[in-house]
Amino acid sequence: MYQITPFTCTFRDWKCTVVAATYTNNDRWAILLIDSEDHTPIATASVNLPDVPLEDNQILIKTWSENEGIELCLMDAGVITENPLGYVPTGFTTALVAELTPEFMKEIQQ
Repeated sequence: MYQITPFTCTFRDWKCTVVAATYTNNDRWAILLIDSEDHTPIATASVNLPDVPLEDNQILIKTWSENEGIELCLMDAGVITENPLGYVPTGFTTALVAELTPEFMKEIQQ
């Protein structure tokens, strides 16, 4: 399931639209960014770590490598709250534990 949302942000030089999806192995939320004009994929903002316990309104954000700064884009768009919940290890780095905003949750649960 992919759902194009009305949430937008600027990530690097791209004007992006936020897409909500679910991971097939555990139905957790996934977030992708697509170009707002031609819908080409820009970034996968989330990461799925099935062994990490999360609430239904929480998500793991990939903030390393090519995704550096993506959490600020998602905060500006109103997708995740401005206060990170913490970090969890993944390989040689960490993933940001974030809370999805009530407005974003309402949109994607329709």
